[in-house]
Order: sequence, then C-alpha cells, then structure tokens
Amino acid sequence: MHPWPWAVRLHMAWLLWLAGIAVQLQQAELWPAGVCVAVGAAALAWLRLCPLPQVRLLALAALSWALTGVHALLMPAPMPGALEGRDLDVQARVEAMVQRQDSGIRMRVRIEHATLHGQPVSVPENVFLGWYAASARDEGLAQPLPEVQPGERWRWRVRLKAAHGHLNPGGFDYELWLWEQGVRATGYVRQGRGDPAPLRLGSSAAHPVEWLRQHVRGQILARAGADPAAQQRAGVLAALVTGDQAAIERSDWDVFRATGVAHLMSISGLHVTMLAWLASMALAGLWRRTARWGWRASLHWPAPQVGALGGLAVAGAYALFAGWGVPAQRTVWMLALFTLLRLSARQWPVSVVWAAAAVLVLTLDPWAALQPGFWLSFVAVGVLWASAPLGHAPRREQDTGREQDPVPGHTPAHRLGAWGLARARALVGGLLREQLVLSLALAPLSLLFFGQFSLVGLLANLLAIPWVTLVLTPLALAGVLCSPLWDAASGVLAPLSALLAMFAAWPLASVQLAMPPWPWALLATLGAVLVLMPWPWAWRVWGLVWCLPALCWTPPRPAPGQFELLAADVGQGNAVLVRTATRSLLYDAGPRYSPESDAGHRVLLPLLARTQEPLDRLLLSHRDSDHTGGAPALLAMRPQAQLWSSLEPDHPLWALRPGTRCEAGQHWDWDGVQFELLHPEASAYDRPNKPNALSCVLRITGQGGTALLVGDIEAAQERALLARGLASQGPVDWLLVPHHGSRTSSSEAFVQALRPRIALVQAGYRNRFGHPVAEVAQRYAAQGTRWVETSRCGAALWRSAQADALECTRATRQRYWHHRQPPEPPP
Repeated sequence: MHPWPWAVRLHMAWLLWLAGIAVQLQQAELWPAGVCVAVGAAALAWLRLCPLPQVRLLALAALSWALTGVHALLMPAPMPGALEGRDLDVQARVEAMVQRQDSGIRMRVRIEHATLHGQPVSVPENVFLGWYAASARDEGLAQPLPEVQPGERWRWRVRLKAAHGHLNPGGFDYELWLWEQGVRATGYVRQGRGDPAPLRLGSSAAHPVEWLRQHVRGQILARAGADPAAQQRAGVLAALVTGDQAAIERSDWDVFRATGVAHLMSISGLHVTMLAWLASMALAGLWRRTARWGWRASLHWPAPQVGALGGLAVAGAYALFAGWGVPAQRTVWMLALFTLLRLSARQWPVSVVWAAAAVLVLTLDPWAALQPGFWLSFVAVGVLWASAPLGHAPRREQDTGREQDPVPGHTPAHRLGAWGLARARALVGGLLREQLVLSLALAPLSLLFFGQFSLVGLLANLLAIPWVTLVLTPLALAGVLCSPLWDAASGVLAPLSALLAMFAAWPLASVQLAMPPWPWALLATLGAVLVLMPWPWAWRVWGLVWCLPALCWTPPRPAPGQFELLAADVGQGNAVLVRTATRSLLYDAGPRYSPESDAGHRVLLPLLARTQEPLDRLLLSHRDSDHTGGAPALLAMRPQAQLWSSLEPDHPLWALRPGTRCEAGQHWDWDGVQFELLHPEASAYDRPNKPNALSCVLRITGQGGTALLVGDIEAAQERALLARGLASQGPVDWLLVPHHGSRTSSSEAFVQALRPRIALVQAGYRNRFGHPVAEVAQRYAAQGTRWVETSRCGAALWRSAQADALECTRATRQRYWHHRQPPEPPP
C-alpha cells in the first residue's frame, strides 16, 4: 500500500496543477508554441507510463503549465503599430451590453471588415470602442447618440490603438482585464465634419443574452425616474439582476466595502445557490403532482433528480445572464458536480468537489487566479467547509427508531414548540458563526487586495445577508416578469442602504493598513484558517502568531535627509508623490478622464492606500484639468492634507480646502530634506497670465540628489528662472520635463543649464497633443540625459540615495499580456 492516503494524493494533485498555472502566469515572455506542446506531450506520457506517484504529480504541474501557455498563445494578435491612430472605416457588430456614461457610450465590438483609404487591412477582431457626444459638439455637430443594442451591425470611421493601460504599483491591471476578454485594441468613433456619418446596417439575434441583459437594465433604470436617490438604488438592483457592477455609484461601493457587504451587491454564489434551491424545490414539487395526473415519465424519473437538474439549469442560466463572473462560475461548477454525483449514486468529500471546481475554473480561465474575486470566493467556501464543527446525529430509540423526547412528559404541542425554538437558536447561531468565520478568514485577503477590512462587517452581514438574499434579490429577479416589483425592491433597499451608511459613518467602521506583500498575506490567511479549525487551542493559537507579520508590516521609507519620488502613471497629466522619512507631498493630482472617472479615484487613492500614505500636502502647480482632475477625490479622502496652489481666488477647489498660494521664496524642511518654491513671484498674480505661466516650481534637495518639478512652465518662465539664478544652484539629478515635453518648453538654454541626469515625461500613450515631441527629447539626449516616458515605463520610482537609478513598474511587473511599444529611435 502506498504510504500516502488517497485524499492526500488527490489534494497534492490539484495543488500542483494550480502551481503549474501560477508559474505560467509569472512569465514576462511566452515560451514558443513548440516548447509548450512538447512539455505537454511529455507530461501526458509520464502520467501514463511512469509508476512513481511523485513523478506523476510533477507531470500534472508540467501539463497545466503547458496548457496555460497554449491557451495564451491562441490569443488574438496585437494591434499593428502602423495602423494606430489612422482613420479606418470598419464594419462591426456589437458583442456585449453597452455601457452608457455622461460623456457617451463604451462598447465591445467585433470588427468584421476594416479598410484604410479603401484598401482592406487586418486589425484585431475584438475591440473596445468609445462613442462620445463631446467630439460631435466640438465639431458643431451636436446630436444625441443613438441607442445601440447588442447584435447590431454598424459602419463607423474609427481610430484604434493597442490595448494600453496605466501600470502602477499595486494598481488595477487594465491590460490584463482586456487580455482576459480577448481585446487587443481600443479606440473611438470619429464624427468630424470630414468623416462619414455612422450608419446602422441592421440587427441580428447573434447575442440574445446580452441584448436581454441590456434591455432589463434599461427597464430597471427607467423605472426609477428622475429622482437621484431612486436612480442610485436602481443601479444596485441592476447589478443584482444583470451583474452590471458599473451601474452602482462609487459612493455606494465605498459604503459596501467599509461595511463588508460588497459581496452581496453583485452576483455572488449565495444568490446563485438560493435561486437554484428555489427552482429545485418548485420543479420537484411540480413533478410530484404530475404523477397524480397519470404522466408516465414521472414514474421513471424521481422528483429529487428532476428538481436537481432543473435547479442546475436555472443556476447556469442565471450565471450566464449575470455575466459569468468567477463566484458564479464556482457555484455552478460545484452544483454541477454535486448533481452528477447524486445522479450516479456516488459521494465525494466536499473538499474534493471544491478543489475540482477551482481546477476547472482556472483551466478554462487561468487569469482568474489574478482576480480578488477568485480567492475571496474559493477561500470563503473552503473555510466554511473546513471549519465546520463535527455534527452529531439526533439520538434515536434503538427499537422504535423514534427520536427521544427532548422534554419527557410534555405534550406534543410543547415538544413542537421546544423543537421550533431549538431550530431558531441553531439557525441564528449558525449564521453568527458563519459570519464570524468569514470575517476572520477573509480579513488578510481584504487587506492584501483592498488595504482595509471591516470591523462592522459581522453586524452588517448578519442583517444584510438574509435581507438581500431572501427578500431583495428575489423581488429584483421577479421584477423581470412583473416590473412593479422593482418598486417594491427599491423600497426594501432604501432602509438597508440607510442602515449601511450609518454603519460606514462610525469612526472605527473599517481598519485601513498598508497592503502587505503577498507572502505575508498568504501566511496570515493560513493563520486565520488555523485559528478557525476545530482543533485543540494549543495548535490554533499559532495561527494568531502567523497573522502578526501582515498586521504589523510597514513599507520602508527613506532615511532622514533622503527622499524618493514616485511619478505615477496617470496618462496625460502630472502626479508625483514625494516621500521623506515621515512626511509626504503630492505634486499635482493627474487628469480627469470623464465625468465619472478621474486620476484621484482610479490611480492616486489606491496608490496612497497601498502604503497608507497620510499625505501631508497637496501641491497643485496650476489650474489645468490634467493637473487638478483628481484633486476633489484626494481632498475628500485625505482631510488632513494641506492645499497649496496658484489657483485663482474664486476657483472651486479653494471652497473644498482653504490653503496657501504658491510664491517664490517659500521654503520648508522635512526630515532634513529642503523644499523651496522658485516660481511664480508674488507680482505675477497681479498681471494677466496664462495658467501655465503660473505653474508652481518646486526644488527638492536631499542627501545624494536634487529634483526639480516645474509643471507646465514655458520658455518665457524658463528664461525668468535662469535670470533669477537657477543655473547657479547647479545641475539637477531628476527633472519633471516641463509641459509634458511640448515644443513650447525645454528651451536649449534651460536644458543646458540644468543638465539633468534623468528627465521624466508624464504623458499619455498616443495622446492627441503629440507629447513629447522628438526635438525636445534630442535636446536632453545631447546633454547625456536619460530620457524616460511613463507611457513606456509605467510608474517610475527614483531615490535620492541612488541618483543614477530609476525603477520602472513595467520592467518589474512585466508579464506577457502587457503592451510592448517598439524601441525608441536613437536621438
């Protein structure tokens, strides 16, 4: 007999299968197809021929590695660089539910035919397109955008570019999200005066599920009317019914995360299971009635089996309708396995079914392993199963088979009442225990992914889970058949929303800590699981020790006298985080991308949350929106931050946070690091000036290096700075290139006087301004300066203690799905 029990071998097998997938996901470059196929063939041969179980287990890891590589190699080709930014005439079909925004719509389309100047060209089939009303207004062609439905064919003139996103430490990987959906290009619809008008070619039934999702979402939102509060609640209902999480307002997401109920406000496994159970019970009951009607089929198929199959079908249909997210996938596959085992009169341990579902999800979509939803969903179910206390069957009489009387001498009515009270206590106790288990087990993962975990989550979930699962979600789903029920669902949601908002407003509603490295988070998760196991406390107490590294971890900071700069990847805009030993300053707040999105919410607040940076000062160089777009979000979430800027006195940001006007000569010392403002002079505010001319120029000097941040100053301000003695202060080690590398800045005299070691440009990939221009890059190259663009580097980290070194996020986090630009031509 083999020394390893079969259960141990089985769990080692699925762990090694997942390990092979994980190794492939860490590759910066994909191995050639021939290597992946050869490794897969060799692994299959070992599995069949090798008698050693240990080698066969390793062969499983090799096989999953090979299959994941082949899966990636079958992805569509990227966007050809020669066609980026060109006017292409395309015929395309809308593939998915359209996302409507204040500025226009976003849609995923499949391009069926594309031409450039009448000649056919090859572009990626799956593309995300934006169709913006603002571009038509700019051309004097103001008109409302038409209603676009999934399945429709359109003819558009578009401009495309490669699937490129911002890449910041710990930030959302937009390029991975596009990769998972097979999207290799993004773009927008052209509708200028010289462009052909968009033309709807017809409709088709190619995507009925997506069409129905969009139709139902539209009906829910239209039902709410113009009332903002009703519209806000309608967004939650749309997310529960159709899985469109974008319909939920950002403020609502903040409340749901702070109270730990975010998992309930999307299509969760709990909702799918509840719907499957209701459908199973209803179908089984209906099937039993058919036996009384003389239907012969009911005699051959038992009602429990029919109910199980029907419930599984309903669960699968609901999961598909709701977008087929990872939690829904996990639930459907586990339900399918349980149903098949039941039909075949077999029984597997719950842990085996759980592991099989994880293997299946990742085999079909390996990149799901990089999503928080995968880990939160599977860990939650696994912990609930593993930590369940050993149950005890009710004691029965040996000779009659009747349950013993719990209260001897009582009447049947008394016994029934006692039984009901015991069941109620058991239900409440079970719910309380489950929420306590989930709150403790998922806290390390919440800390890793979101930098916070809720302290009111236990109380909030105790109230929200039965309310959302048993009342709100059934009403919302029933509204698909009877729309007035959506009004009832909105009324049910209103008191819950108010209660959750009250919980979120409590001073200690959630704890925010620095996001620990993943090894510490993994150790803490194992420690939390160990604490929850039904084992002796002498073992479980060690789990608390394992949690300490994650809870006590603090990110390293510069030594006193030194500082570091992190130029965030925000696209076309400036945002540079300056950190000293104990203080931090943010120079500019990045752009506003749309009425619904800005760099503050999308990039900078997650970046600050990663290390729990307190942010002592927000310095906005001038009023342009690509420098102030994220400021309202930052000021709202960082109330302690001082505001410094050259904004005009009546600018709305001063109403949010009264602050200090930038003037040359202001200086301060933080932890031995000198900060000095060099521009603008006080007299510059008394005469008319362009906003760029009033850019706050900040010089930072510390041990080992000097940095200069100049905003959008132009040649005239550069000459003024040189005239006031900028060159006499010596060269700088790190320079934020003026005005994103525009030809109106970085004059020859300015570049020669500063002679920076590193010149960094914060500009968007293929931005419409053409920044940076080649001639500006050549001026810096002539001085031996290292030229760095955030569109190629991602977020760039520089430390004064290592003035010659620069760390690019695209280099440290490079994966094969990330966009690679061609090498820069020599200057």
